[in-house]
Amino acid sequence: MAVYQGARARTVALPRSPLGSRTLDAPVLPRRRTRSAIRARRRPNRLGVVLGAIVVAFSLGFFSLAQEVRVAATSYDIGRLQHERDRLDGRLQEITSDLSRLGREPAVRKLALDGGLTQLGEPLILPAR
Repeated sequence: MAVYQGARARTVALPRSPLGSRTLDAPVLPRRRTRSAIRARRRPNRLGVVLGAIVVAFSLGFFSLAQEVRVAATSYDIGRLQHERDRLDGRLQEITSDLSRLGREPAVRKLALDGGLTQLGEPLILPAR
């Protein structure tokens, strides 16, 4: 027979009273309900909690690192595009100055002579028939 705390051994020789061993003037206390894990004196596994915390910490660190890499790549792209725009602005200014310089009559005449063309002589007038 197992012995539990608060259990009393029965006496075989004495007859039992209908109320048991309680007296009438003693107050009846309600029983407390406890979880079975606490009754069995088992506690939550701390190793699982620690491993869960480590996994959460690494996940947060990974997402933070991914965001930093994305920001660094974006800033690198912005710098590259700004450099490209500066280069294109310089090329536009160069072409604009070339057009304004080469669009005048002396420049056109010089380019034609450099290209092998000669200046026209006096016009040749043909009599009408």
